[in-house]
Amino acid sequence: MKVLILKAPGTNRDFDVQGALGRAGAVADILPLSGLRSAPGSMRDYGMLVIPGGFSYGDALGAGKLFALDLSRFFADEVRRFVEEGRPVLGICNGFQALLKAGILPGEKLEAHRFTLAHNAGGNFECRWVRLLAPLSNSIWTQGIKSICCPVAHGEGRFAADTAEAPALLRDSGCIALQYADASGAPAQGKYPENPNGSIADIAGICNPKGNVLGLMPHPENAVFEWQCASLPGRDGDGALRLFENGLRHAARL
Repeated sequence: MKVLILKAPGTNRDFDVQGALGRAGAVADILPLSGLRSAPGSMRDYGMLVIPGGFSYGDALGAGKLFALDLSRFFADEVRRFVEEGRPVLGICNGFQALLKAGILPGEKLEAHRFTLAHNAGGNFECRWVRLLAPLSNSIWTQGIKSICCPVAHGEGRFAADTAEAPALLRDSGCIALQYADASGAPAQGKYPENPNGSIADIAGICNPKGNVLGLMPHPENAVFEWQCASLPGRDGDGALRLFENGLRHAARL
């Protein structure tokens, strides 16, 4: 299975994602946006698309904003075809920000402008391990996963909506894929540091209604090897690795 890791200037988690995908059994190519612009149709050669984390374009005009403009202006047709064909798409941290601001998430009939990723409620850059739970959703990525332990590293990761009722639209559409949880595995209920950024409804990741596109703020690619998790009792990388395996399994069935 060939996976495309799409990077922009400032992306810095591309090799981490490549390593995680390799462990899951994939062959992953890292391709700069500039390399794809001359031949956007080459995206069709890949079974999965991943947009990794980092600080694309130095987060000018907002985190992920310029990357989102690239996706919307230069690759809109190819990305739309990729998504409509059901191929798996994963956006991690800055990649999630780009997918959301490009309108690729939440997707379909859900209004993208109702949701955003804002500055953390505490006003600080958060870098810590968190526990995630995977509620019942449409996501092909989280099937069979009860929880994931992995780190966060962001300053603009607070999932926010234009009204307090808006997250119910996501829940009713099966689009809340991951939530921040406490040590018992229950929703964090907004408590810090279990919910590190103040996200509404403890939302850490969402999917589109079809379930093949997932965006999340935490970094599962940094929790797939034993050496990454060895110093954290009770926190293994099985859930994080399975997320990547689920994406590859789905791509292989298409």
